[in-house]
Amino acid sequence: MANQMDHYVQLNVEDGTTMAAYVARPSSAGRHPGIMVFQEAFGVNAHIRDVTDRFAGLGYTAVAPELYHRTGPGYEGSYTDFEANRPHIAALTPENLEKDIRTTFNFLRMEVGPDRIVSVGFCMGGRVSFLANATVPVRAAASFYGGGIAPAYLGKIPSLHGPMLFCWGVQDKHIPPDQINAIIDGMNQAGKQYINVAFSTAGHGFFCDARAAYDKNAAFEAWSLIRAFFEANLE
Repeated sequence: MANQMDHYVQLNVEDGTTMAAYVARPSSAGRHPGIMVFQEAFGVNAHIRDVTDRFAGLGYTAVAPELYHRTGPGYEGSYTDFEANRPHIAALTPENLEKDIRTTFNFLRMEVGPDRIVSVGFCMGGRVSFLANATVPVRAAASFYGGGIAPAYLGKIPSLHGPMLFCWGVQDKHIPPDQINAIIDGMNQAGKQYINVAFSTAGHGFFCDARAAYDKNAAFEAWSLIRAFFEANLE
């Protein structure tokens, strides 16, 4: 997008590794909020970069860190070959993800300050965005079809810093309803603020226009919702 300045930066993670991150900044001057954009299983690919650019177009300093930097720097997988992603997914650990989250948050904190940062993630990144909310003091976090939050991360719910927005597809065959129910039950028990939205026509990956599962109407509605959600929590 022509009205943003974007590039990659190299970030030093606390375990001694180096993580590339795609950064898109608004062209306008002034104090901007920051957003962490967490990738699908397919890497920081053209779709994730486009989403990052779109947030910059809304006035956010947006950063998409490469979560596979330990096993496949620069990796971009094919949407028709999920198996190729599995070695990289299997190598991820909550401990290392928390390090990557803190590194990304600290980068944004230097850019925009510590009190105006949010996060969003898709698929695998939806789980990471949830973890980010429990790891660093974001103002709010959004998770799109974040498989694997339950049962693995349910214990993180009491540590959530800000409200959550959950977006699911009713036609999603990858995330069973009992997982979603467990998350919402945990949020209610902990007294955490959330919005839970299910799109009746949508399946897994409905927000990504590069995937066969893309649902134009659901994606449009979800984009409007996430804009309003973040604006409300950044006031």
